[in-house]
Amino acid sequence: MNAVRRGLGNGLVQAFLVVIGLVWLTPLAGLFLSSLRSTQDTAKGGWWTALASPGQLSFDNYSAVLKNAGITQAFWNTVLISVPATVLVVVIAALAGYAFAWLDFPAREPIFLLVVALLVVPVQIGLLPVAKLFGQLGLFGTIPGVVLFHVAYGLPFAVFLLRNYFAEMPREMLEAARMDGGSEWRIFTRLVLPVGRPAIASLAIFQFLWVWNDMLVALLFADGSSQPLTVELQSQIRQFGSNIDVLAPGAFLSLIVPVVVFFAFQRHFVQGVMAGSVK
Repeated sequence: MNAVRRGLGNGLVQAFLVVIGLVWLTPLAGLFLSSLRSTQDTAKGGWWTALASPGQLSFDNYSAVLKNAGITQAFWNTVLISVPATVLVVVIAALAGYAFAWLDFPAREPIFLLVVALLVVPVQIGLLPVAKLFGQLGLFGTIPGVVLFHVAYGLPFAVFLLRNYFAEMPREMLEAARMDGGSEWRIFTRLVLPVGRPAIASLAIFQFLWVWNDMLVALLFADGSSQPLTVELQSQIRQFGSNIDVLAPGAFLSLIVPVVVFFAFQRHFVQGVMAGSVK
């Protein structure tokens, strides 16, 4: 009897999760179907009408997007901003997290407290001062400038996250590696990084999604030649509000990349989130 109840309970939970998943994926499916419809078909009814008339679906809109120089350039700008900003944050935070967790150096605790204090600084406070600084350095309106801003504001949380994760590693494991003659760099690359892979993967997903979907920073720091896809789509909406045959596939491309990245690394993401919750 208890087994039957457990089975029914598990079945209800799974059914509930399936419903939640379908609800979550419905906007994505609707955007995808809209991106496959012509402007005339879109004006006649909602995207769900395509389910009854699949003949109206085609990839002609995506061909038009690939020929749209503004959107294609903005897509590659987004890649050139998101990938370096993610890699730099992960690498620097991993090095700093290991140093704060296991290396002894002067003023280690005060410096780490300063890093933690930076977590409460809103992004909006630094926009104008950093914009003025980047203007003096010749970085304003460039891709490196946008990347540096994302790296600077992503590092406090990244260092805090990885430092706390690395600090939970058994001290005996690191001491044994040192007694075997391992250098700090070798211990970091051969021992700490593999063990900390779940937390590093979680950080990489968070940072990539934040940078990829950002519009505020890019709207201020990027010019017409370096603006990412979010800014370009917003610009096209303002200029060509009825140009749905270009905007819908462009928006879907902007959305599908983070979704693919998340599902590709979801196993590591779950491990990183659950790390430390079970002893």
